[in-house]
Parts: sequence; structure tokens; C-alpha cells
Amino acid sequence: MEQLGSFLPLILLFAIFYFLIIRPQQQHQKAHKAMLEALVKGDKIITTGGLIAVIVKPEEDFIKIKLNDDTIVKLDRAYVSKKVEVGEDA
Repeated sequence: MEQLGSFLPLILLFAIFYFLIIRPQQQHQKAHKAMLEALVKGDKIITTGGLIAVIVKPEEDFIKIKLNDDTIVKLDRAYVSKKVEVGEDA
């Protein structure tokens, strides 16, 4: 019983660490993955480099994006930062 008492602060510290850091990060990663899988043609996105683009053709690992009227490039899905929702200015 005495050994359990000595591990109690360590267990409590791990529980706090889990609920304040690990769990929210896992939820954020899960939401980001779901957003990447739900991208469709016409969605407006922001890349990790800060470029604002419109999706032309989503593919399995890459997406074709239109940066302006003349420029269409392929972008790895991992470099999509976020989707611009309707009503947001970007």
C-alpha cells in the first residue's frame, strides 16, 4: 500500500498531462484528417505556406489547385493547412 502512495503523484501528473496536452492534440489531428478527406472540387483552402487556392481536382495523395486563372499546380494533401469556410475572408 505504501508503494501505491509513492506512485500516486506520478500517476496524477500523467493524468493531468494526458488531459491537457495529449488528448486535445489527438482530437485536433483527427479533425484535420477528416477535413482533408472531405475536400472536394471548388473548396477554398489555405496551404501551410500561406497560399490561398481553389481545389480543381482532388486525388488520392495529391490535389490539383488553382492559384489564379492561369496557374494550376499539384499539392500534397499534407500541406493543406485549413479549409476556408463560407463567410470567412481570405
